[in-house]
Order: sequence, then structure tokens, then C-alpha cells
Amino acid sequence: MMSITTHAALWFLPFAAPICLYIMFTDLKSMKIPNHAVIALFAVFVVIGLVALPLQEYLWRYVYFGVALVAGMALTAARAMGAGDAKWIAAMAPFIHLGDLSLVMILLAVMLVVAYAGHRIAKHTPIRNLAPTWESWHAGNKFPMGLALGSTLALYLLMGILYGQPA
Repeated sequence: MMSITTHAALWFLPFAAPICLYIMFTDLKSMKIPNHAVIALFAVFVVIGLVALPLQEYLWRYVYFGVALVAGMALTAARAMGAGDAKWIAAMAPFIHLGDLSLVMILLAVMLVVAYAGHRIAKHTPIRNLAPTWESWHAGNKFPMGLALGSTLALYLLMGILYGQPA
């Protein structure tokens, strides 16, 4: 059983999933996660979190945002990840129950492998012709991390509905 409550996951998923799909698409298309999508995800937490979480937990989740943002900025400065990826991870952080962090890391690792393999296979098949102008096809060794990050958050929240703590 997961630490997130089914109540929280049910509230967050319908609002977060479309934004996750959007950043997956934009990162594939342009190799960028737009700031307006990051702000939209964070705004979902700010508003829906008030309904989905007890007040004390809701307030603590802002600490998760801050820690993820500082870590992401450090990784961006070290050129280990893009700024959009770092900002997206920070916006994702408040949605994740601290008790599920290990699970989310495993889920992210799996989604990274699946997304990377899927992208590289599609790049060398006729599927590529469906969107020939996507920048991710021509990005060399760079990979659209938004594909893995967006799917990780959406899948985590879906799993929270199915396997989360009862409300």
C-alpha cells in the first residue's frame, strides 16, 4: 500500500494529468518544458492541495518544493539537467507523499528506461514521419526528460487511486 491517500490522488490526478501530457508533448516537439506549464502544475497544487490534504501536510509540502528547486538549480548549474526539467521536478514534488519517495524514484527509473527506449525506437521507424519536425528527433544525445517526468507523476497519482491509503 502507498502512503498517498486515495482522496488526495483522486483530487490531484484530473488536474495534473492533462498538464503532464502537455509537457510530454512540448518536450518531444521542442525539447523545452514551458514555464507556463510548470506554473500551471504548481497552481494546481496550491489550489487543489487545500482540498486534497490536511492543512499541516499541505503546508509541509511547500518544503518539498523548496528542496527540489534548490537541488534542481544545483544540478542545472552543474549541467546535469535542463532548467525546465529542474523546475518541473520542483513543481511535481508537492504532489508526492514523502513516504512514497522510494517508490517514485523506482517509478522514475522505469519510466526513464521505457521513455528512452521508446523514443529511440520511434526515432528510427516510420512513426517518426507522423511528426517529422519534432526537435527531439534531431537533438543528438539529448533526451526529452519531460516524457519520463510527466508520465511518472501521472502514473504515481493513478497508482495512488488504486493502491493509496483509504481516506
